[in-house]
Amino acid sequence: MRDKADAVLYVGKAKSLRHRLGSYRVANPERMARRTLRLLNLVETIRWEECADEMAALRRESELLLSLRPRFNRAGVWKGPKRYLLWRNGSLGLELAVVTEPEQGWNCLGSFGAHAIYLHRALVRVLWCQLQPAKGLIGMPARWFDGEGEPRAVIPYADHQICADICFQLEALGAMDMDSFENGLVPPTNLFEERCREEDVAYLKERFGKPPKDALKS
Repeated sequence: MRDKADAVLYVGKAKSLRHRLGSYRVANPERMARRTLRLLNLVETIRWEECADEMAALRRESELLLSLRPRFNRAGVWKGPKRYLLWRNGSLGLELAVVTEPEQGWNCLGSFGAHAIYLHRALVRVLWCQLQPAKGLIGMPARWFDGEGEPRAVIPYADHQICADICFQLEALGAMDMDSFENGLVPPTNLFEERCREEDVAYLKERFGKPPKDALKS
């Protein structure tokens, strides 16, 4: 959204531009936030870009927010702290954590920024099914599925060999070898887990789906 001087006032993402703009047109001014009213009173033109998918749209939105820092955007206009994904085979199970500084005794992936939180959630869901196939996603601890718990998770396991294999898979992620990681996953046990797996793996591929560095050299 731009003002009459063509300055960018606001950057946003919408799956349906028609629906988003329509919500502004029919909204009750008496119930609308004053900040939103000020924005709409200043808008003269609206420009949009079409993106290939949701992830591409999120990346483009982030780029524009950081480069333009629009007046009416609050979130995403400043770079947050670096974040790292840590993992280790602990005494209680496979441990996965998001931290702002690497810690001794842990394997480290990153740095990532805010995306580390979502990568952590995806990995927890995928690896829980790998280590706890009998329980499946429905047997995850409360609030783990939607990632509302602490940014540290411990997934218990009974099969040491499977956990060792997962450690190799996580090392493959660090080498940007998503194929090796994906090939080591056990098949989902039901349609719900299959759909969740597809979404999580697609998200992981956005960050890790590049060939290993050695392959680039050859």
